Amino acid sequence: MAKKIVYGSHAEEKFEILRRHGFVVSKRQVGETLRRPEKVEPGFRGRKIAQRRISEEHVLRVVYEEGRREIRVVTFYPGRRSRYESPV
Repeated sequence: MAKKIVYGSHAEEKFEILRRHGFVVSKRQVGETLRRPEKVEPGFRGRKIAQRRISEEHVLRVVYEEGRREIRVVTFYPGRRSRYESPV
C-alpha cells in the first residue's frame, strides 16, 4: 500500500508563490519526486529531502516527514542542478 501524500499549509502556498515567479510546479511532479527520487538527504529535525531532476537546469527538492501511513510535504523548491548535483 502506497503512503498517502499530504501537504502542509506552507507547501500548499508554495505552488502559488512559485507560479507568481514564473516557475510552475505540479502536485504530480512533487509526488513523482517522493515516489522516485534520484537522491534523498537527511534534513533538519529528522526530516528528509527528496530530489529529482525536472529540467536541464533544475532539480525539485521536496522536504518531507514520513509517518507510518502518510508522507507530509513541509515545503519544496526548485534548485539549480549545478548547486545540488555533483559532477560525474
